[in-house]
Amino acid sequence: MKVKTILVSQPEPSNEKSPYSRLEEKYKLNINFRPFIHVEGMNAKEVRQQKIDFNNFQNIILTSRNAVDHFFRLCKEMRFAVPDSTKYFCQSEAVAFYLQKYVVYRKRKIYVGEKKIEDLEAVFKKFNKETFLFPTSDMLKPDVPEFLNKSTLNWQRAILYKTVVSDLSDLRDVYYDILVFFSPSGIESLFKNFPDFEQKKTRIAVYGNSTIEASEAAGLRIDIKAPTPETPSMTMAIEKYIEKNLNK
Repeated sequence: MKVKTILVSQPEPSNEKSPYSRLEEKYKLNINFRPFIHVEGMNAKEVRQQKIDFNNFQNIILTSRNAVDHFFRLCKEMRFAVPDSTKYFCQSEAVAFYLQKYVVYRKRKIYVGEKKIEDLEAVFKKFNKETFLFPTSDMLKPDVPEFLNKSTLNWQRAILYKTVVSDLSDLRDVYYDILVFFSPSGIESLFKNFPDFEQKKTRIAVYGNSTIEASEAAGLRIDIKAPTPETPSMTMAIEKYIEKNLNK
């Protein structure tokens, strides 16, 4: 079956030369973007109910830009002045770079991993007698907590924001050849918005093992999977599928 329309369950890329733009132009596609989930911040009262006091922590572990935004938003809301001595442990260079939105980089102690929080294991050991705050969403994969426990750090999780299903009611009567998902939350949003969804001829593209598992548990037929050795990105996986079905 040929492909003409695709809905990607993420925000539209800011880069005009994104792989999706190239795909759209090459195959004359109509690719739309729509987040199936969004983030909402917790308020100060909800944070205090978790028995979190920012004064008690010397170090902050940051694994996403959302974590950065909501930590500093709540600091402002709770009138907490972050001490200059606070150390920041950033999972990646992208997170550390984003931190500059809130702190003067050269005046702060910032430790940066290459891609994973485990990259900072040696640095964590130097400060394992100190206290660490880990700002997160309400949804958290177990790998980081497991690593922090294994490292015997004195750390505490603070749920500062939550993932919420977006309202997609305006899409009820809109058909797309391919729906693209990147998280189990996206699959959950699909069925919360459209409990009577029937896949029929709609192709489902999924990225990552957890998304595959969620799709299968929901009874969806998966037509496109990524990453694979042949197609490490979603756009490559979609292109391979399109090429395979060009003349069908």
